[in-house]
Amino acid sequence: MSARPAQISRVATEDEAAILALNNEHAAELSWLEPERLSFLLGEAFYARRIGDLEAFIMTFDQDARYDSPNFVWFRERYPRFVYVDRVVVAAQARGRGHARRLYQDLFGHVERAGHTLVTCEVNTDPPNPASDAFHAALGFAEAGDAVIHGGKKAVRYYIRRIFA
Repeated sequence: MSARPAQISRVATEDEAAILALNNEHAAELSWLEPERLSFLLGEAFYARRIGDLEAFIMTFDQDARYDSPNFVWFRERYPRFVYVDRVVVAAQARGRGHARRLYQDLFGHVERAGHTLVTCEVNTDPPNPASDAFHAALGFAEAGDAVIHGGKKAVRYYIRRIFA
């Protein structure tokens, strides 16, 4: 008999300290967040969910968010309507359980119900992240462009995935 997968839940205010800690453990891949910035971003989020006792979380924004990330701005300059995946983090002890895939699948359903047809994200190319490239390709994402950001300190590949109702 297999255990039931941990539940996907909306991120709540009481989750913020744990989300901040998990995010900042992965600041090199994502970006460091201060508590006030995290609270602001969660207030702007289109979709923010967690799995179980914060085994994983995802935060996304639609085109109307007040967000100044260069990656988000890249999509805003090119697409009139989209949902941008800003960050997905799986805790080290919870890896290999399919959490990221489950969060994306749940997101895709939410995006479709909201009438959106495009999900976007980026993956680091410098430093390279071939596992993330393969993961996004398996989910149906296609390359849409690339950029060098943060004064040349980081390079990214942009991806899009169409959602068909």
